[in-house]
Amino acid sequence: MAKHKEEKTNVMRILEQRKIPYTAHTYEEDESPLGDREYGLHIAEKLGQPVESVYKTLVARGASGHLCVFCIPVAESLDLKKAAKAAGEKSVELIAVKELPALTGYVRGGCSPVGMKKQYPTVFHRTVENCATVFVSAGKIGSQIELPPAALLGLIGAKTADVIVD
Repeated sequence: MAKHKEEKTNVMRILEQRKIPYTAHTYEEDESPLGDREYGLHIAEKLGQPVESVYKTLVARGASGHLCVFCIPVAESLDLKKAAKAAGEKSVELIAVKELPALTGYVRGGCSPVGMKKQYPTVFHRTVENCATVFVSAGKIGSQIELPPAALLGLIGAKTADVIVD
């Protein structure tokens, strides 16, 4: 029987090049269509991890036309007014899902704050500072990486702010 070899993603390669330790996690992806919140909760459950430590990556366009990235716990919703303030924009709107691959190189459900086509300004919800480790997409559906928040934020130059709905 052939041994299953883990397929490395570009996110994993970037972390290894920078000598940032991480743990890769994979899960079987279901075909059932779920909303964004349910999808994130589903991933946390599949990983057996608390929802507070699993983050989803959202991409928005500011009133200036510039893109910005927001990473929030999977059970939460982005507050567009707070997000705009954190990004230094008058307003922000989430980009259309169909725009995601061309702008980031990732698909919905596999978008990572690491290794996008361009490094956009990135804001994590401030609760990331309370996590011993954080989970984000490894750049493809069915694959997540776990690493210390400080290492992740340092790698991508992210800042933290309150950006979720109260």
